[in-house]
Amino acid sequence: MKVIVDLCVVPMGVGVSVGKYVAECQKVLEQAGLKHQLHAYGTNIEGEWDEVFAAIKLCHERVHAIGAPRITTSIKVGTRTDRDQSMQDKIDSVVEKKEA
Repeated sequence: MKVIVDLCVVPMGVGVSVGKYVAECQKVLEQAGLKHQLHAYGTNIEGEWDEVFAAIKLCHERVHAIGAPRITTSIKVGTRTDRDQSMQDKIDSVVEKKEA
């Protein structure tokens, strides 16, 4: 099943700067070959359900491995059965409506 996820991984107990932990998770997504887009407060990811959630699990494992004793994660999940829709399709739809 195709899925689009909005992922926000927040390492805890590491101070106020979390960029290196976010970068580690970005590396995981790149290595998994998943289409993803970093934004100011998280990352959008698209792909097959099992592949996306396996990568999220690996993000947690790697962020713990580089020193985060605790992690809290917010995940929003969207699926469709009526048609295929990519992250870019969703963005394009809004832009088209805005310009109409």
